[in-house]
Amino acid sequence: MISLNELLHPITPAEFHADYDDRKPLHVPAGAGAPKRSLLDWDRFNQLLDQASIWTPQTLKLVYNGEPIPPGEYCVEVTTQSGRMMRPSPARVQPLLAMGASVICGEVQDLTPGLRTLSEALSRTFAGLTGANLYCSFGGVHAFETHYDLHHVFAVQVEGEKTWRLYRNRADSPVDLPTDRVEAQRWFAQTRGPLMQEVQMRPGDVLYLPRGWYHDAMTTEGASLHVTFSVTPLYGRILFRLLESAAMQNPQFRAWLRPATEDAGRSLQAQLTAMGNTLAALAGSVAFRDEVAMSQERLIPRSGVYTLPDRMALTRLAPTGLLGPRVTGPAAVAVDWAMQQPSVVLEDMIGQFDFIPEDALRQAMAEAERAGALKRI
Repeated sequence: MISLNELLHPITPAEFHADYDDRKPLHVPAGAGAPKRSLLDWDRFNQLLDQASIWTPQTLKLVYNGEPIPPGEYCVEVTTQSGRMMRPSPARVQPLLAMGASVICGEVQDLTPGLRTLSEALSRTFAGLTGANLYCSFGGVHAFETHYDLHHVFAVQVEGEKTWRLYRNRADSPVDLPTDRVEAQRWFAQTRGPLMQEVQMRPGDVLYLPRGWYHDAMTTEGASLHVTFSVTPLYGRILFRLLESAAMQNPQFRAWLRPATEDAGRSLQAQLTAMGNTLAALAGSVAFRDEVAMSQERLIPRSGVYTLPDRMALTRLAPTGLLGPRVTGPAAVAVDWAMQQPSVVLEDMIGQFDFIPEDALRQAMAEAERAGALKRI
């Protein structure tokens, strides 16, 4: 398993955030003894593919020269204990790979300890949702034409070689992609700008691309296998949903709007101005910052470790009716909830409020217990 520091080495995290993060691409050659290619190899990739029951047409896709292959051409209907469903068939997939198709395995971030550890580290670092895809391709065939992504990209080459072409232009903080694929390809080709750099990716190399950076890639010969981690932090759109929820607690936002025809619109204008000022105050409050922080935490995976046949010890607590210490920050939400319950199991509460850091939650509950607001049962 590799850490985020090892992923970027010899670039330090401080250098990355200062010079490259959401600014410009970074190619990190493997270097002597680098462990980065240990994320995966052909044997473990084949073992993952052999687990036929975990794959669906949505998580295992085939592409040939930029064109997606319809699932009906490589999937079969099978009978399972859950009923009939479509699954990729190795007997149909492998001939298509022999013809030059590329295979993309999606949502693999939890399938191995190494992928899971690095995904969680990236998610924590960027306060964003992280996913991982595996790309297996063969010489002389494009899986995807020129495009840009809506997230940070960290590509790790683990087997074979691949040439990435990076173009001069970058889309300005894109949040959507063109919906028509043919028109999108034409538009990407017209707007990508001149070729800026060709990067030859070898086993253990890492390539970082900021959101919106135009690129394409091709395996020149042989077979290539790489892992791409996508990291998508929150952006301003989340504020509208959170502000709506907070604002609707205020009767000012539940009042009827004045008719625009009334006194030349002055009453409506005054009403809108007052609501705008209230929204500005809400957005600038510490409580709203904590709401955003909790939304970020919800994006970060919590991968528990099973220890069966041993079972965890449970801490049962009940409110006493006494006032406890004032809790601030995200943990206040969980503690307020606990005080309204007849009793709670702390370990279950940690799982329920997994968007609150466990240490903060344990500390807040311990302080309430010491103050006499909670007692063990």
